[in-house]
Amino acid sequence: IIVHAPNVEIRKLSSGLLIPSLLRYFGGNVGAEAPTVEFKEVMGTEDGVKRWTGHIRETGFCFVNNCPLTSADTQALVERIAFIRPTHYGGFWRFTSDLASKDTAYTSLALAAHTDTTYFTDPAGLQTFHLLSHTKGSGGTSLLVDGFKAAEILRSESPEAFQDLCRIKFRGHSSGNEGIAIKPTHAFPVITAEPDRSGQNYGRSEVTQIRWNNDDRAAMFDLDPETVSKFYAAARKWVEILRRPELENWVQLIPGKVLSKCRGIVLGQTRARRVDMLKLSTIGESYMADQHSLAKGRCVELTV
Repeated sequence: IIVHAPNVEIRKLSSGLLIPSLLRYFGGNVGAEAPTVEFKEVMGTEDGVKRWTGHIRETGFCFVNNCPLTSADTQALVERIAFIRPTHYGGFWRFTSDLASKDTAYTSLALAAHTDTTYFTDPAGLQTFHLLSHTKGSGGTSLLVDGFKAAEILRSESPEAFQDLCRIKFRGHSSGNEGIAIKPTHAFPVITAEPDRSGQNYGRSEVTQIRWNNDDRAAMFDLDPETVSKFYAAARKWVEILRRPELENWVQLIPGKVLSKCRGIVLGQTRARRVDMLKLSTIGESYMADQHSLAKGRCVELTV
């Protein structure tokens, strides 16, 4: 009923992120067209929140300019949408390249396009981060790739690989730090979509989520060798698409420029491609559940 509702606004508000026809795919070189709002606008008006959440819902990401360079102000900005989701990293946390946590994010290594928390049963929905300080180093560039657009390219160019990444399920995992050994309650595919009535064909399915982190994948002990081979063949094509220059958006993060991205649409970032010395770059980051960020967006759409 919602999908076919004659009232476009009702359909839009009820669907959230799950009807791709409401999404605006983006390719590389977004540049000056990148969705952006001002910190004062978001903090001072509900209309600012409406514009911010609207950009995130429609494009998958949005920048907030001129945020004060403090953790407190950045956290207050995020909480204009909803409360922050605590994880094993914390609520709103700061980190730098000092290996305080055994995680590649705590190094100066470049990170390939990925989505965070693939090892959660319910991955974090909205991810926000802010380069709070960056001195005497280089790097700090973020990579944004439209995961939905990449999935549609895969479907067009390699239907069999698309089917395999929708069908073959496996677990992510997070381990290596004391007291941390996280896996989801069950396995998930890279591309989440609803199959047809046979339960096997995803050729015309709407893509609703992307889970991809080449560094967090657990061993596939419960899959037979033929299925594992099919997965890696499909993954090889998937990675080739993600690495195409025409899909890559490289954005130089600077202090005062906050980036929020939605997990269901936009794939990953490299927090620092290269930093000359340790502890020169400090980043604040937070997660939020999809349902809470979407709820705020719906509410301001109805009231503002």
